[in-house]
Amino acid sequence: MKLEELLKGIRSDQPETRTAAWQAAGALGASAVKPLAQLYTEENVEVGRAARRGLERIVRTVGAPGAQPAKSAVIRELLGLLGDDHPVALRRDVLWLLSEIGSGESVEPVAALLRHDVLREDARMVLERIPGEESLTALRHALGAVPEGFRLNIAQSLRARGEKVDRQKYPCQKLVPTK
Repeated sequence: MKLEELLKGIRSDQPETRTAAWQAAGALGASAVKPLAQLYTEENVEVGRAARRGLERIVRTVGAPGAQPAKSAVIRELLGLLGDDHPVALRRDVLWLLSEIGSGESVEPVAALLRHDVLREDARMVLERIPGEESLTALRHALGAVPEGFRLNIAQSLRARGEKVDRQKYPCQKLVPTK
C-alpha cells in the first residue's frame, strides 16, 4: 500500500476500509508518521481514531526484533511531534508510543516535558519505561529540578528502576498511612 492509499483509506466513510488502512500502516514506517499525526486531529472522531491506530501499528511493527534502522527513523519522526505546535492529546499518545520503542535518543526531548504542567506525569512514566542509563540519569537530575509537589513521583520512578532514594526526604506514598 502506498502512502496516498493509506491516507485515503483512513479518511474513508466505510469502517472496513478505515480498518484495512490502519492495519496496513506498519509497512509504511516513518514516512506515514507525520501524515497520520495530521489526521489525528480530524473533526471526524473515527478518522482520528484510525490514524492513532495506524501510528500504534507502525510502532509495533518497528518494535519487532531486527527492525533497528526502521525503528530509529520512526523514533525521530515521533520526537518531532512533541513540540508545542501539536495538540496535547497527540503529544500524550506520542509519549506513550515512545515508551514502547524509545531509546537514549528519546530521553532529552521526553525529559524536557517534565516541565510541562499537563504532560509531566506522562513524561515521567515514559522515562521510567525507557531502558538505559540515559533515562535513569534524566530521572536523577529531575528529582531536584521539578516542582516540589512532583518530586515524590520522580522518587517513585527511581525506586521502580532500582535506585535508592532517601525515604525520609521522599517517602514512598504507598507506605504513608492514610488514617
